[in-house]
Amino acid sequence: MASNDGYLLQYIKQRNIPCLGIEPTASTASAARQKGIETLEEFFGINMAERLIKEGKQADLMIANNVLAHVPDINDFVKGFVNLLKPQGIATFEFPHLMHLIDQKQFDTIYHEHFSYLSFSTVNQIFKVNGLTVFDVEELETHGGSLRVFAQRSDTGTYPIRQSVSKLLDRETEAGMRNASYYQGFQEKANKVKNDLLIFLINARNQGKTIAAYGAAAKGNTLFNYAGIKPDLINFVCDASPSKQGKFLPGSRIPILPPEALRENKPDIILIIPWNIATEIIQQHAYVREWDGIFIIAVPELQIIR
Repeated sequence: MASNDGYLLQYIKQRNIPCLGIEPTASTASAARQKGIETLEEFFGINMAERLIKEGKQADLMIANNVLAHVPDINDFVKGFVNLLKPQGIATFEFPHLMHLIDQKQFDTIYHEHFSYLSFSTVNQIFKVNGLTVFDVEELETHGGSLRVFAQRSDTGTYPIRQSVSKLLDRETEAGMRNASYYQGFQEKANKVKNDLLIFLINARNQGKTIAAYGAAAKGNTLFNYAGIKPDLINFVCDASPSKQGKFLPGSRIPILPPEALRENKPDIILIIPWNIATEIIQQHAYVREWDGIFIIAVPELQIIR
């Protein structure tokens, strides 16, 4: 589900395992087909699952990475999995964990593509009422802290439920995630992140420093537009994706340039937008230290990396 350009399925195909991608975006579906991956350019739900069953396409494994939060009708989406899975089939879902969003003040990951922000308890309940049983869960570092959930059909599944399920449910309860008080004060925390960043950028500008950003990620649009950051504070943002270069960040209108612009312009300060891969970015661009450049991260709090 949400197979994108077939990056994951290409490795399954290489093993000669029959696979099918479901990807509603035309450009990425086309890219997957160019890799020889059969791809349906549609949104998934109960109706599509029933149609595929009639075509004899029930699955041993269904994979849904970073799509659950994007689905407007999550019950219809999940119910489709129940229908399409073989009796002893497995469905896996990966999604950012709400606990990390709140605890790490990751407000910049809140944007229009997401219909929901999910705790494990909520997903467990949604699955249960739609005929899926969660039997295992793993915690991942991706996207600032994600979960990989393993589920089976409630009526025919045979996998034993592992202790990881009850442990994480208990941890969320102990943290207070079932109570409104857990979420109160989040606005104030977001305000502090914004204000700390603005104060730093303004002071740096007043000192004659030049500032760039790295990574034209969606979270940067939330952060920049919330903080009112424009090209007068950040001159440009670099991104390795050719499809983004030569364009502008929505709202802030900050130009997007290729990574080579860092060497050409030698900014004093580089704000890393995708903080979840900051270590990788710093390693790739360690050369900025040749001109005493520094990196900064805004979330969960302002961090200066020299």
